[in-house]
Amino acid sequence: MQGKLKKTVVLVGMMGAGKTAVGKALAAMLDVPFLDSDAEIQKAANMTIPEIFERDGEPFFRTKETQVIGRLLDEERGILSTGGGAFMSEENRALISGKGVAVWLNADLDLLWNRVKHKDTRPLLRVPDPLGALTRIYEERVPVYALADLSVTSEPGLSIDDMARRVIDALRTRPDVLEDLA
Repeated sequence: MQGKLKKTVVLVGMMGAGKTAVGKALAAMLDVPFLDSDAEIQKAANMTIPEIFERDGEPFFRTKETQVIGRLLDEERGILSTGGGAFMSEENRALISGKGVAVWLNADLDLLWNRVKHKDTRPLLRVPDPLGALTRIYEERVPVYALADLSVTSEPGLSIDDMARRVIDALRTRPDVLEDLA
């Protein structure tokens, strides 16, 4: 273990930024639980996120997402991966910064497109022009992601473990979040 986690670390960023993969590596390195708000929502609804979007719509999904994020922040300290749109909600941002710390995994558009273009699991990209949709979402969300407590830049060629180590380095700048035990 590389330190004692005092607050839940909430990973925010675009689809394809690596929130789940980096989050799992980070949780293992810090010996804390890995939590995933999307997985928790799917478990509670017994449906996939695309099915929830299709059946109940995005506003319903966003309400459930806020409830789940609040519950996870209250219940357990660990690494929490959120859906790409979660941080867009002012209520979620206040919850996250009040009870945890938001870390933006900042990946540029080219890197994101290379990671998501061959996947059919992104409801917001199930459109005739997925790159155009990704570009619009990126341009809308980046200014909001920039409000995160910490930002860690992702680069092509960085391994998941390298990215997790970058996040740990960023967390070390916040003794209120990560207490160094070295």
